[in-house]
Amino acid sequence: MISLDTSSGPVDEPSGPLDGVRVVDMTTSYAGPTAAMYLADLGATVIKVERPGSGDDARSWGPPFVDGVSAWFASANRNKRSVVLNLSAPEGREVLLRLLDTADVFLQNMNPAKLSRIGIDGETLRRRNPRLVYCAMSGFGLTGPDSDLPGYDLVAQARSGLMSVTGEKGGAPQRVSTALSDVATGMAAAIAVNAALVRQCRTGQGDAIDVSLLDTDLALMAPRVAAFLAGEPEPAPSGGTDSVLAMYQPFEAADRTIVIAIGNDSMWQRFCGAIELPELGADPGLSDNASRRADRSRITELVARRLATRPAAEWLRLLADVEVPAALVQTLSEVTKDPQVVARGAILPVPGGHDDLVSVRSPFRLASQEKPRNERFPALGADTRTTLLDLGYTQEQIDELAAARVIGLETAEVAS
Repeated sequence: MISLDTSSGPVDEPSGPLDGVRVVDMTTSYAGPTAAMYLADLGATVIKVERPGSGDDARSWGPPFVDGVSAWFASANRNKRSVVLNLSAPEGREVLLRLLDTADVFLQNMNPAKLSRIGIDGETLRRRNPRLVYCAMSGFGLTGPDSDLPGYDLVAQARSGLMSVTGEKGGAPQRVSTALSDVATGMAAAIAVNAALVRQCRTGQGDAIDVSLLDTDLALMAPRVAAFLAGEPEPAPSGGTDSVLAMYQPFEAADRTIVIAIGNDSMWQRFCGAIELPELGADPGLSDNASRRADRSRITELVARRLATRPAAEWLRLLADVEVPAALVQTLSEVTKDPQVVARGAILPVPGGHDDLVSVRSPFRLASQEKPRNERFPALGADTRTTLLDLGYTQEQIDELAAARVIGLETAEVAS
C-alpha cells in the first residue's frame, strides 16, 4: 500500500527500509525536524514545507553560523527537500493538499486551532486520504486543559520534573544542557510513525499520532515517578548519584573526573578488590545494594578518598580489567575524537560544506544499510519547482504562483 516515490535522487544514494515512503514535514525548530530526519535516514523521501522568507525557525538559530548556515539547523535537516508555500493563500493551501494526496506521512507542530482553520487538521486530511499517517507534535499533546500552550524543551524539562532531580546536591534545579526533550520526542515520533506505516502496509489505513514534549520527558522520568509513588521521598538534585544504585556517580581521580557504575553485587566485590579496599567488599553489612545505599555517604567518602590518589587513566585500566563500567567525563573536544565515536562513524560531515559543519549520525545501524544516507540539508525553496512539476503543475503555472508569492523558489533560481 505504500506509495513509491519515483523522484530522481543521487544514483549512489544509500537506500533504506523506508525507501519509497513519502513524508511531508511541516514542522519547525528541532523535535519535528529530528523525527523527519530519522525517517529520511531510513530511506524515506522527506519534503520539508517551509514558510516564505525565513523558513524553519532553526535556520536563524545561532551563533554559531558556518558560512551563513546555522549549525543547529544543519544538524537536524539532512536528507530532505525544501518546498516554500504561503499557506495564507488559498492557492498555497491547494498545493499542500495536492502534495498530501501523494504522501504516506504528514508531520506538523502547528496550533490545532490554526490547522482546523486552514483545513489541514487530522480529521479533515484523513477523510481526504485515509491511508495518511498523521503525526501531530506539540508541547503538551492534543488533549487536556493546556493543549493549546506553546512548548519548548526548557518548559518540558521543568514541568515533567526532570529539572527537579538534576543539578548539584543541595543546589538549584538545572536543565539538562542539550535539546533532550526535542531529540527524544523526535525519536518517539519516528517509532510511532514506523509502527503506523506497518499498519498502513497491512490494512491500507493510516493513523493519527499524538506526540508531545511533556509526555516524552515523563517517559524519561518513568523510574523516578514509579519510585516516588512507591514510597520513595520526593527527589531533589543529587549531583549525579542514582536514586536506586548506591555506587553510580562521578568521582574525582587525581587529575580529573570519572564516573563509576556498580550495577550488581558481584561487580561491587570486583570493584572493591580493584581499588584496594577489600574490607568494604568483605563487609557483610554491605553485601547488597540496599545495605550499601543505607550507608552510601560513608562508603562513597572512602571510595572518593581512594580514587583521588591515582590518575584517571590508571583507574580506568584497572576497572576495565575487572569489567566494572567506568568512563572519563569527556569534553566535546574529546568526544568528537573518541576512538569509539570515530570508529562508529558517528560524526557526519555536511557534504559541500566547511569542515566545521557536521551532523550526528542517527543512533541505529542497520545491516541492510551499509553506509549512512548523508545528503546536505536543503537550501530554502530548493525543491519547490521540481516538487510542483511532480504534482502536475506546468512551468508557467509555477512561475505565476512564484510571481504571486504563493510559493517560494530558491534564491539562486529567482536570481537567474
